[in-house]
Amino acid sequence: MSLDLFPETPAVTERKEPLAPGAVVLRAFARSGERTLIEALESVIRRSPFRCMTTPGGYRMSVAMTNCGDAGWVTDPSGYRYDALDPASAERWPAMPQVFRELAAHAAAEAGFPAFVPDACLMSRYEPGARLSLHQDKDEQDLESPIVSVSLGLPAVFLFGGQRRAERPRRVPLSHGDVVVWGGPARLRFHGVQPLKPGHHPMLGVCRINLSFRKVR
Repeated sequence: MSLDLFPETPAVTERKEPLAPGAVVLRAFARSGERTLIEALESVIRRSPFRCMTTPGGYRMSVAMTNCGDAGWVTDPSGYRYDALDPASAERWPAMPQVFRELAAHAAAEAGFPAFVPDACLMSRYEPGARLSLHQDKDEQDLESPIVSVSLGLPAVFLFGGQRRAERPRRVPLSHGDVVVWGGPARLRFHGVQPLKPGHHPMLGVCRINLSFRKVR
């Protein structure tokens, strides 16, 4: 499979919206390969279904999650961590589909990070009312590589904050196929998602799926 699924076109380049130094939104970047992307997504969740994890404080997350790749992000009463095994099955997480790797690498290159090779993809399912509070992605050993975040399904409002939780975040509307990339000076910015509003997407129904690509090790 080639990168032709996500071709560089003037339309993509013209719809690059800067958020901060090291951070951009690539509007509709994943739309050209959406069907192949969703088929790959379905193949992963057949093996490792979405589930609502529990935080170390005992809070049940409203966002359902699963993973693919060499490691997966998990949370339970013992803490936050990356693990090579799915705790629900005690088996390795599904391999990352090639179409996922290609999309993440191409989006990162478009955003100015040309050597990105993800080894983990955290997959999140938002249903109406689900939200993600402001946080930093800092459980990775590799903090030099960017985060590549792909939105599929229902629209959402992405919160992009500063280096401190107290800084007021920018509200960034995201639609199906939009990709947000942040790294370099923006890598440890706080971010989150406002509660998802009800709706229906023709391909994914009543939910939003987020694919978050990272270089963990």
